[in-house]
Amino acid sequence: MTLPLHSDVPGRLTRRARSFVSCHGIKVDTQSIDRRWWLERDIPAAVIDRMAAYQQRWGGLVLPPAPQYDGGPRYFHPDVPECSPSGGWSFEAGDQRSAVPYSFMIGPADEFGIHAHQWTPLHATVEGWVESLALTHHASMWAKQITRVTGDDVDSIALDAYEPVREVKGLADTWWRGADSLVAVYMGEATSLSFPPARTALIYSGLDDWGLRGGVEDSDV
Repeated sequence: MTLPLHSDVPGRLTRRARSFVSCHGIKVDTQSIDRRWWLERDIPAAVIDRMAAYQQRWGGLVLPPAPQYDGGPRYFHPDVPECSPSGGWSFEAGDQRSAVPYSFMIGPADEFGIHAHQWTPLHATVEGWVESLALTHHASMWAKQITRVTGDDVDSIALDAYEPVREVKGLADTWWRGADSLVAVYMGEATSLSFPPARTALIYSGLDDWGLRGGVEDSDV
């Protein structure tokens, strides 16, 4: 069963992201968290509580594919908690949309990221990932030109005159706002797979003020 989203948009999101989720997201039915099943497998109750809270807020949400990570999770659904060697528990954020060599995870501090050779948080929160998807959709609509840069060429992008886009809560992946362009820098695969050529940036140029901000003011972040 799928349901369109209208006013029931999860998380603390900007107006841009709320509109994106409402217009382009759907909800599918997913199983609830079986607390007893996980407790019998020695998963701490606090970790199960986090999984249940994630499921209640985000479970079953399907969003359009991301431009990287072969689209991101098919939909949000918690599964397979695991403890890292350094301490702290993570759990799967949702199944892969396509065949990628890593899992999408919610980290010990509720970061959204990927795990392959190592755990790499992409955004400080799930909301940050959703904000990035919303900004991708917005920038793609309004940019006059989109340029893809990969590998060592990413280092040549001069971001000194740019400001970070705060709502994406970027960690390995970041967004930057300039005078007439937005730059999305994706370092997650390069870090998690220990493969520097996977570094990627997308430059959305030829933007006016609406294209740069999409109606999002600092007070919204």
